[in-house]
Amino acid sequence: MTARALEALRAADVVCAEDTRVTGRLLAACGIEKRLERLDEGLIGERAAAIVARVKAGEVVAYCSDAGMPGVSDPGLRLVRACRDADAPVEVLPGPTAAATAYVASGCCNSRFYFGGFFPRKEAERRALLEGLRALDAALVFYESPNRVAAALACIAEAFPLREAAVCRELTKLHEEVLRAPLPQLRDELAAREAAGGVKGEIVIVIDGPSEAEVAAAGAAAAAGAAVRAAELRAEGLRTKEVARRLMDEFGLARNEAYDLAMGERP
Repeated sequence: MTARALEALRAADVVCAEDTRVTGRLLAACGIEKRLERLDEGLIGERAAAIVARVKAGEVVAYCSDAGMPGVSDPGLRLVRACRDADAPVEVLPGPTAAATAYVASGCCNSRFYFGGFFPRKEAERRALLEGLRALDAALVFYESPNRVAAALACIAEAFPLREAAVCRELTKLHEEVLRAPLPQLRDELAAREAAGGVKGEIVIVIDGPSEAEVAAAGAAAAAGAAVRAAELRAEGLRTKEVARRLMDEFGLARNEAYDLAMGERP
């Protein structure tokens, strides 16, 4: 808890909280007595307008999440949007967030990361998401439930068998743990833990960006596919210019590469 955050809580007219029990214990530990109002995912839609009106009337409203940075995979983001839409003032007090903490703790080699929030529950949505992120040159960071992490890793390992990843559990807490390994190994480890009694704690999964081996394999596959397509188009009797144009459209090839394939000069 920063000195600035404590000052803001003391100055607030009311403290809205995702869970008043959690925030109540925090305030008590800091010696702060304030009126608490619950504002969780189920209530924020119906209460946001009233809170915005109070802010515009000059009332100081503090919002607290259960843990981490308010607004990051948190209903507080909707409250901020409501305030912005109504030109109500918003002041953000920076705090820790599991996504950034896990990214650093994971030891990944990427200089940037993509944060995807909570990993989808449905298998089809998981597969579609991972396929859409396959070529992104960045680490992929997701939150996941301990009850679903083994299934999530099975899906991720199937999509990215050549990548390494880290499973970060209970970050900044007493039982903090970071497991880093190739994805197939992580999949097996978490499956074994689930079979032995389950996994506990808050989980963040950090997946390395494309490895050199993965990039090389993808490039070879794309080149082979483009060569096959060029042969098909030539067999249809299309002129070289049209074959090249289609290859550029379908495979994103550079002009010279497309013309080489169109003329059959590259396998």
